Amino acid sequence: MKSIKLMLATVLALASAAAGAQTYPSRPISLVVPFAAGSGTDAVARVVAKKLGERMNQTVIVDNKPGASAQIATNFVANAKPDGYTLLMTTNTGHSANPSLFKQLSYDPIKGFTPITLVGELPFAVVVNNKLPVRTMKEFVDYAKANPGKLSYGTPNSTSLVATETIKRLAGIDLLAVPYKSSPQAMTDLIGGQIDFYVVDFGSGMSMIKADKVKTLAVTTKTPSKLLPGVPPVAQTITGFDLTSWNGIFGPANLPKPIVDQLNTEILAVLADKDVQEQLTQQGFQVGPSATTREFADYVERQLVHWRTLIKQAGIQPE
Repeated sequence: MKSIKLMLATVLALASAAAGAQTYPSRPISLVVPFAAGSGTDAVARVVAKKLGERMNQTVIVDNKPGASAQIATNFVANAKPDGYTLLMTTNTGHSANPSLFKQLSYDPIKGFTPITLVGELPFAVVVNNKLPVRTMKEFVDYAKANPGKLSYGTPNSTSLVATETIKRLAGIDLLAVPYKSSPQAMTDLIGGQIDFYVVDFGSGMSMIKADKVKTLAVTTKTPSKLLPGVPPVAQTITGFDLTSWNGIFGPANLPKPIVDQLNTEILAVLADKDVQEQLTQQGFQVGPSATTREFADYVERQLVHWRTLIKQAGIQPE
């Protein structure tokens, strides 16, 4: 009798999931972003959300939940109902770096989520306050060595933190970390002179860089960026340095496969749109190669190992 009841319950659950998938989406979708409005991830999310909403004939709302190194938003989505109406656009901060930066997390980056698709990569630039008497990465390293412990840097996300700590370790310099909840605030304080040095994502910093509100010393990628012609890679001063940030979309664990497949198909179509690509390129964002949900899941697991290595090499101890 129990086995019959169990079979009936299973059939009903599958039928309910199938029915839900057939009518999905029937109401607005929330795309949660773990960083503040104006950040690089937020800018990408808004471009993707607008076009995705048009394709799915439903509103896609960008919901910013910044703070705690992406933990607030990430934990929120991990505990959301797996029905396709609460999604997470996040980066390596929450899913790759945090497990090595914190002794305890309230979520599991692998078991707590359903990978949907890779969106792409966001390069970073090394910028300093205009009043700092340096114009190149080498001049900054020399100046920092002559002024140990007197210069500060912003840390609104794991990429900025790990990049700067790696530079500190490899160059043998001493900088003071100043934590921030968002990239725009760190950029504002850099311009205002509250901090001296910042590794900023292109999306958050490009407008200020082009307006010469800061000095741009280098890019964090191994090769130069077409978006910042004439700006050399950090690797020209610090051999072997190569660091970039990835961006992807997840749902809570146990998201029904028909919904996952539908979202993967629609988001990849959005990313293939020429207008979308142009908008994202202007923000310094590089759209990633098309990936199935399985390929994206494998990528996330590889990145978890990669960032564990980067953090260990940077000498960062978990909090």
